[in-house]
Amino acid sequence: MTDYASLLSDLIARARAAGADAADALLVAGTSVSVQRRLGQTDHIERSEGRDLGLRVFLGQRAAIVSSSSVDPAGFDALARRAVAMAKVVPEDRYAGLADTMAPPDPDTLDQDDPREPGSADLIARASAAEEAAMAVAGVTNSEGASAGYGRSEVFLVTSAGFSGRRAGTGHSISATALAGSGTGMQRDYDYHSTAYLSDLDDPVAIGRNAGEQAVRRLNPTRPQTGKMPVVFDPRVAGSLLGHLTGAINGASVARGTTFLKDKMGQRLFAPGIAVHDDPRRVRGPRSKMFDGEGTPTRARALIEDGILTTWLLDSRSARQLGLVSTGHAARGTSGPPSPSATNLYLAAGALSPAELMADIKLGLYITELIGMGVNGLTGDYSRGAAGFMIRDGVLAEPVAEITVASNLNEMFAHLTPASDLRFRRGTDSPTVRIEEMTLAGS
Repeated sequence: MTDYASLLSDLIARARAAGADAADALLVAGTSVSVQRRLGQTDHIERSEGRDLGLRVFLGQRAAIVSSSSVDPAGFDALARRAVAMAKVVPEDRYAGLADTMAPPDPDTLDQDDPREPGSADLIARASAAEEAAMAVAGVTNSEGASAGYGRSEVFLVTSAGFSGRRAGTGHSISATALAGSGTGMQRDYDYHSTAYLSDLDDPVAIGRNAGEQAVRRLNPTRPQTGKMPVVFDPRVAGSLLGHLTGAINGASVARGTTFLKDKMGQRLFAPGIAVHDDPRRVRGPRSKMFDGEGTPTRARALIEDGILTTWLLDSRSARQLGLVSTGHAARGTSGPPSPSATNLYLAAGALSPAELMADIKLGLYITELIGMGVNGLTGDYSRGAAGFMIRDGVLAEPVAEITVASNLNEMFAHLTPASDLRFRRGTDSPTVRIEEMTLAGS
């Protein structure tokens, strides 16, 4: 087995010998295999393996990054010289540098590495079961296919400050997309699931059946009248609201002043009792890690606690800009610098079931799909295409499509109520969410 940590230490030593004051090196090695089935036939089987190497060097307050798909030590001297030469000609950045806080990684107890690797026959069987279940739903007329996949990756990070860390993880996935109806009245919907361990993956039959049933439910949509009303977000789209929140509290955006939340630290954004958590150490979490992309130890945090904003998401550079310390949220690839990013993000569950959350809505909208990215990060203005169902007298009614919902994220956050149906299925998870009032633009 290749000792990648020693190889990266050697690369850093060569960078220092070439003139770098400090350096870090990142290596990502991965294997993936996927299959696609459509209408009973295997469209393709793909397997890939790769290793990518990135070297970042610092000369005073100048920094440069080079990357390579080769991990051959014979090329390390040339790679190091190229990085140092680049660093000599770039502008100074007074916030550049290795992380201020690095420690030996804690023992990895995150249980992300499933020892079982499925064969292509297993993946074909999984995808076939999902598509057959979708096509068996009454009203389903066609299929965009089903896929199943597996991947495993290892990440190694070594720095000239003495940090050396490794993490490994696997992923199993299944998805299906079904079509109902015909001609211009055709409707499409999907379902998918991914987990670190195969034993946690949803039954492919359930995935396919759900995709088919959701497509059929969307047949013959109407376009409602424009108006203001309560809006309920299905869990699969409610997580996007958390994405807008973390984008607005990203330390890089805060330092540039390009976010509508730049002056909101310590202030109330949500109703009392609302909490948003980021937990990089969740066992078997899809984005779990003991250390971030700079070697800073991670820890679970409440980004929103009792409705109040408690922290920014910071890497070392944005932390220095703001006079703070890194929160361990640096994410990076081999060819670019670190930047802040959330890990296993979720909105804490509320007390009411989804049915109870909607019970008093005489006329409202239930959203199952969002289209476009019409969110202004400077003002918080929100406008997105949507599809879903009308809510009438507290229950779901006719399907709707070709509509737009609009508001401002400040107002949406302040009038948000979560239901009790939180499930951990993705990197960003949310229960069903109700917003008290939004503008629906229809006919």
